[in-house]
Amino acid sequence: MAQAGPIGVFDSGYGGLTVLKEMVAQLPQYDYLYLGDNARSPYGIRSFDTVYQYTKEAVSWLFRQNCSLVILACNTASAKALRTIQQKDLPVMAPQKRVLGVIRPTAEMIGHLTENQSIGILATAGTVASDSYPMEIKKFFPEVKVYQEACPMWVPLVENGEAESQGADYFIRKNLESLFEKGKNIDAVLLGCTHYPLLIPKIKEYLPVAAKLLSQGEIVAKSLVNYLERHPEMANLCSRQSRSLFFTTDDCENFDRHAEKFYGQPVQSAHTDLKTP
Repeated sequence: MAQAGPIGVFDSGYGGLTVLKEMVAQLPQYDYLYLGDNARSPYGIRSFDTVYQYTKEAVSWLFRQNCSLVILACNTASAKALRTIQQKDLPVMAPQKRVLGVIRPTAEMIGHLTENQSIGILATAGTVASDSYPMEIKKFFPEVKVYQEACPMWVPLVENGEAESQGADYFIRKNLESLFEKGKNIDAVLLGCTHYPLLIPKIKEYLPVAAKLLSQGEIVAKSLVNYLERHPEMANLCSRQSRSLFFTTDDCENFDRHAEKFYGQPVQSAHTDLKTP
């Protein structure tokens, strides 16, 4: 029988920490291993093939750290790489292990949160170009209209400490106006990037009063609770000592300084080049 190990959580940078934070809140008994590929972020501007290759490398590394379950807490990786990894790579690499994303669990419930059957998605250019959200939402809620808006400046604003700047006001107002021009009846707006929760105070300033603002962390964490209940064989492969470890492909000091903003508490990371056995 395979030895139990931590739940792997992967993101191109810091954003996945907002998802991990909710996972730990809802499933505190489990161990977690977070990997941020900060040396090669952002993923949102990269091609499908590049994101797939980077994500596959990260998943392979997490598997080598004894993670039997890996969560891609990154919308771009979920949109551009998850399906190929699940269908092509897992059967060869590790058929007994699982890789899950953040888009499907969000799509499964988002239709219940709109009265007008009209949803807005704010995301990176890569996620929008993939059309993953409209396709997944249509499977569960074919009557719901989905409008997307690419927000290429939002991640750089967050990662450069400009989330409260006047520059942030300009781009947030611009993107929200553009979204609501596309769909005037939108009454639920999803933050389709895990960086965006740090911009919520600014977003709320320009969001129409009637529209709900939805963040993914809590949704994905609830979905994980449900998944582990339905798949006890996977739950048994996840160790439970309430420990969290953090790794980055870039500078640890820089990662720790930024990570605290996303995770809500101090983080102490270690470095990896993804080739570590």
